[in-house]
Amino acid sequence: MSESNAAMSEPRRSAPAPRSGPSDPGSVVTSSPAARLSESPAGQPVAVVAPSSGDGGSASEPVSRETPNGDEGDPPLAMEALRAVQILNPSGEIVMPRPDHPRVFCVANQKGGVGKTTTTVNLAVALALHGNRVLVVDLDPQGNASTGLNVPHHAGVPDVYDCLIDNVPLADVAQPVEGIPNLFCVPATIDLAGAEIELVSVVARESRLQRAISAHPEKFDYVFIDCPPSLGLLTVNALCAAQEVLIPIQCEYYALEGLNQLINNINLVRQHLNPTLDVSTILLTMYDRRTRLADAVEQDVRNHFGSKVLEAVIPRNVRVSEAPSYGQSVMTYDPGSRGATSYFEAALEIAMRGVNTGGAA
Repeated sequence: MSESNAAMSEPRRSAPAPRSGPSDPGSVVTSSPAARLSESPAGQPVAVVAPSSGDGGSASEPVSRETPNGDEGDPPLAMEALRAVQILNPSGEIVMPRPDHPRVFCVANQKGGVGKTTTTVNLAVALALHGNRVLVVDLDPQGNASTGLNVPHHAGVPDVYDCLIDNVPLADVAQPVEGIPNLFCVPATIDLAGAEIELVSVVARESRLQRAISAHPEKFDYVFIDCPPSLGLLTVNALCAAQEVLIPIQCEYYALEGLNQLINNINLVRQHLNPTLDVSTILLTMYDRRTRLADAVEQDVRNHFGSKVLEAVIPRNVRVSEAPSYGQSVMTYDPGSRGATSYFEAALEIAMRGVNTGGAA
């Protein structure tokens, strides 16, 4: 990789019932036979996954880019049903470790279509389904994160614009997500499109969102801020409010071109506005195993960012694209699909990294 690139509504329909099978709700089935329930320092059970290649290889081998078939003796439908039970976690027995302090993620990439909103929604749902208290802040005027969580965001609905411009408390606009306990969303309406201009003359314009999140009376384990595909004042507000930056990178060459400018902007925010900001997590999305390009992009990103890149990789999966039209995440729309399993693994990896490193992945 060259130096310049190295840093580089449709109407909703009734959702089909999630596919599931006759399995033990408390069982843990993951991509690795080494998965187990263990005890966290706080005494709560946590799901622990040992990396595996998916074909019986050693833990040091690369993670498979496809959802593994599991034990050869198990039929595929049975394995899919077991994965669905694990992801939906109806019994609540399977939990991901909770951080010792709130982790605020800014999900940013100025290139559109790389999976920012999809990543935000699915990671938030995966963490909330497994014992974490999560807040999603939709900072994109398109309001796609609100759509994916089935939260009303039509004109006139109190939204994040009111918090940024009129100092309305975040607690007054946050809405609980139906069907997902412990998950809340601050929606975005079309009013947010004018916020970039209105914020120009506002005092302390870069820290408006940070103050709104800090003033929230309830504490969340995770806050995910879904940014617009730009590097304007809304994204700067998100970078000032966050401690960690999560960058989804599509496994195609164009996704690498603007990465250098994004990293430069993050460094500027760190130097002048938010010294605690850290690019902690890189997630590779839309991986297509049929192409050599996807593998080449993955290797370039891993060589440059090293351990910041999650081992979990999100494949191209039609279920991930279908879910928003039903006002759902893929985790609830088709929990047995490859897309749902991959996002579950990514959420678990983020949770485990936070515990192992004291809160910063």
